[in-house]
Amino acid sequence: MAPPATTDPPPSNVSERRVPTKRKRETARPSNNSTRTSTPNAYSRRSPPRQAPPKRPADPEEDEGDRSPPRKQKRPGAGARINREALEAARLEREQERREAAERQQKVAASELVGDFYNSVPQRGREWRQTDSKIKGLRSLNNWIKSTLIQKFSRPETGVMNHFTVLDMACGKGGDLGKWEKAPTVPNLYVGCDIADISITQAKERWAESQQRSRGRHRRDAAMEAQFYVQDTFSKPLGEIPLIRQVGFNPNAGPGSGVIQPGMMMGGFDVVSMMFALHYSFETEELARGMLKNVAGALKKGGRFIGVMPNSDVISATVKKLLQAESKGKTANGKVSPGPAQKEKEGSEDGEVEDEEDDWDPEKPSEAANGATADGDDEDDWDPEKPSEPAPTANETNDEDEDWDPEKPSEPNPAIADVAGPSQPQTNGTTPAQQTPADPNLPPLEWGNSLYTVRFPRAQPLTKRPLPLDGIFRPPYGWKYHYQLEEAVDVPEFVVPWEGFRALAEDYGLELMYRKGFREVLDEIWDGSASGGLGDEAADGKLQRELGMLAERMGVLSRDRSQGKKGLLVGEEEMEAAGFYHAFCFYRT
Repeated sequence: MAPPATTDPPPSNVSERRVPTKRKRETARPSNNSTRTSTPNAYSRRSPPRQAPPKRPADPEEDEGDRSPPRKQKRPGAGARINREALEAARLEREQERREAAERQQKVAASELVGDFYNSVPQRGREWRQTDSKIKGLRSLNNWIKSTLIQKFSRPETGVMNHFTVLDMACGKGGDLGKWEKAPTVPNLYVGCDIADISITQAKERWAESQQRSRGRHRRDAAMEAQFYVQDTFSKPLGEIPLIRQVGFNPNAGPGSGVIQPGMMMGGFDVVSMMFALHYSFETEELARGMLKNVAGALKKGGRFIGVMPNSDVISATVKKLLQAESKGKTANGKVSPGPAQKEKEGSEDGEVEDEEDDWDPEKPSEAANGATADGDDEDDWDPEKPSEPAPTANETNDEDEDWDPEKPSEPNPAIADVAGPSQPQTNGTTPAQQTPADPNLPPLEWGNSLYTVRFPRAQPLTKRPLPLDGIFRPPYGWKYHYQLEEAVDVPEFVVPWEGFRALAEDYGLELMYRKGFREVLDEIWDGSASGGLGDEAADGKLQRELGMLAERMGVLSRDRSQGKKGLLVGEEEMEAAGFYHAFCFYRT
């Protein structure tokens, strides 16, 4: 029998191991975090592992081994350093571009402004102009002056013209159509051009009404044919118009390669007319030359260029007087600001000074013509644009005028030099006052009356120069002023320095025949000196009588010459406004 099994106790050096029993969780532990996902416990309290950035797609054209160099380390403050010279140059370039753009816009705006203004002037009719207009006397005088030019210079020199043609540059609303129908030689063809399209439309309507009245009254067609075109006669060649090319136009008229081009042997217009418009072309030299190129190109040899425009002699004299009055401490009306020294000098209690220039009239002859000035200096009021005594005839040329150069600086004026003082140096023949930029805060230089106003801005945007103290406008282009005439004009205009214009016209084969202010044209009727340039006393006397009767019919003069001033029916303020203009005629050589 087997012995019973015995259980040996474990060794003393062996610890008893207890294997825990694994219990199965019966219910799920409630979660305190509603957003907990099934993330393992190992990641429950740490952020998810970072993901590697997506690899940039390989560029086949890029060389993996050609990398840009690493950025250089900058010294402290190096990032604040900038290429200031380059920035300043860029800023100046932008400013120059803005100035040039503004000047271009200003030039465009000036021509457009003139056209828009005349387009906006309503067509009021003849009855209103003769009865209700505030300037009916001035209107009558202006129309009579234009009729006088037509009567004088549209007459044939010899024989009878079989085909007489007229080109009216800046014809407006066709106000001169009736004058040409009553000319000594009625044109076979009248061509009118103007930049204002509405004005051209109104001119066509006026001509159609005139033809209808003529057929109803005389039951015959008009002897004159009229055509009208919208055209800028300053900046565009008139040869673009087929009818003008058909009559005859020389595109090479004027200076070319230093030589005056010959005129056309055949063809061209007998008369070119430009009434109250030439001064708009002196905004720039380019426009002035474009205008004269069109005039000379359209005229036949022996043809005549007639017109009216503002008188630069009047403008220069007035600007000079007002600026010198300011420099001597006077106001614009010629009054001296009172002061102790002046009071002591004149011995007046109230400080008022008797001023010899209070009654100055720009149309009266200056004191320089009598050999002295108020300051006792014979040369203070010398003006190179006025003819020296004795006055030259219509066909003579003054030697001093031939040497006149509009680009040379003006001579120093002694009176201005006295005001400036000996301590202020003079440079290049101009006074320090002329070299000082004009103060834009000063009010514009202004004169006129209740009917018209002339305003000169102190700073001239085109010439970049202040108004000249000596009244001589150099260079001759771009001197802008604003002219306002009741019921008629309210636009910017430009000074036409007469001798500069005359010298420029000679470059285009235009020789001066006639030039007189509106007052002088009236004087021809009063003293019987009217002349048509015919060289025949009988013909001139007949013309004088015809112009006198025409002035009576147009309401300029009364048949009774004892009424008013030699029968003049135009008011004093209207005559002052008319004195702003002069008439001219050039001959195409």
